[in-house]
Formats: sequence, C-alpha cells, structure tokens
Amino acid sequence: MVTEAIQHLAAFSGLAFAAVLLLIQALAKEVGYLFGRRLALRNENPGEGVSVVVGGMLGLLAFVLALTLSFSSARFQERREGTLAETNAIGTAWLQAQAIGHARGAEIARLLEDYAVTRRDFVRAGRDDAWLDTATQRTNALQGEIWGHVAAIVRERPDPVAASLMNALNTTFDLSTAERFAFATLFPPQLFWLLLGMTVISMSALGFQLGLRQKPLRTLCFLLLCMWTATMTIILDLGAARVGSIRVSAQPYDWMIEGFRGGVTIPPLPRN
Repeated sequence: MVTEAIQHLAAFSGLAFAAVLLLIQALAKEVGYLFGRRLALRNENPGEGVSVVVGGMLGLLAFVLALTLSFSSARFQERREGTLAETNAIGTAWLQAQAIGHARGAEIARLLEDYAVTRRDFVRAGRDDAWLDTATQRTNALQGEIWGHVAAIVRERPDPVAASLMNALNTTFDLSTAERFAFATLFPPQLFWLLLGMTVISMSALGFQLGLRQKPLRTLCFLLLCMWTATMTIILDLGAARVGSIRVSAQPYDWMIEGFRGGVTIPPLPRN
C-alpha cells in the first residue's frame, strides 16, 4: 500500500517526491537534535564515540548510495541498449524481407513497418496499464501474422535466403521479449526501504551529535539534505522505466520509420 502510494507520487511529480524525501530527512534530523540537546542540557554527554559512530553511518550510507546508483544506471543502460538492438533487428529484417523477391516478403515488410510503430509506442508509454496491454497485444498479433508469412515462404522455398529471413525475424521477436522484460524490471522496493531507512537513521544520528554540541548548523545541514535528496531522486528515476524524467529515448524508432519511407529501389545494371 505504502509502496504504491510512493510510486503514484513519483509518477505525479518528481519534485513533489523529492520534497517529501527532504521533509522526512529534515524531521529526522530535528528529532535527533532535540534528543541530543536535551542530554546536553542535563550534562549527560555520551562521550566522543558519538562522532565516530555518526561518521561510520554516513560513510556506510554513501557506500549504499553508490551501490544503488550503479544498480539503477545498469538497468537504464540495459533498457537503452535493448531499444537500439531491437531497432537494428527490425531494420535488418525489413531489408531482408524487401530483398527476398516474394509477394509475402513485401507483406512482411509492410507489417514490420506497423510493428516498428507499435514497438515505439511501447517504449514511449508511461504507467498507463491499458495502453501497455494494447501495445503488447498488438505486438503479439503482428508477430503471429509475420511468422505465418515467413513460415509459408520457408515451406515454399527452403533455401538459405528464406532461412536468413526467418532467423532475422526470430532475433527481432526475441529482442522484443528482452526489451519487455527490461522495462518490467523495477527498482526493488526492499532496496528503496533500506536506503530510506538508513538515510533517516543517519540524519537522526547527525542531528543527535549536533544537539550534544548545541550547534544546529541548519544551513549546512539543509545543503547536505538537498544533496542526499537529489542523489536518491536520481537513483530512483534511473531505476524506474516509466516514472520520472529520465526515460529511454524512442528516437531510434523514429529514424528507422523515416528510413522505411524511402523504400528499396533496385537500380539498373551498369553498362559496360
């Protein structure tokens, strides 16, 4: 329930999500400061070991942030590379369908043009489940129709050219499955709660240390919290496929679709 609410908030506005994170950290820091200041006023000083513990917490938090940033960046790169690979595969299959010299090959090329538009819409889609279901169903329908045509070609003329077209289409369909899996892989909620929990505890400990010294340093702490918040927001933005402002571009599909418009022109034989 809470995880879904956070996802809806992040989908609604990345700035609102960052503001909530900043507010949570600021409250944790202030609560820790009040406890530390109360102990200081009672002359109950836990000793210099507090700074060592707080330093260790902040260091561990920085390490976890680096790990999660690496994880999110890898997921983003996987989606990006998958999009480019699928685009190249569709273009290769289209060229082979145009060159096979068969009526069904021309029909396969036409269907691949519709297929490219469908895959582009899949990449551009947000968190609209109905839109994603429609794109997925359209993808499956086109794959079945295209495969029916190539199966008929292979049965009619089982030569290396037909086999090459079949392999190109098989690679295209496999890459669509890989791309769908990459977009379905979300940032693990357990990792998010671990990161948020460690951040709250670390900020509380930092506030507690400052409270013992009765030095709030609110301006510097605010800058630190802004840095943590910006880093966490970017990590979650990179890890989410369809939420946030950092999205995989569908421009390679646009380039490919523009290339389809030129068609394939067979030039005359050169004169000797």
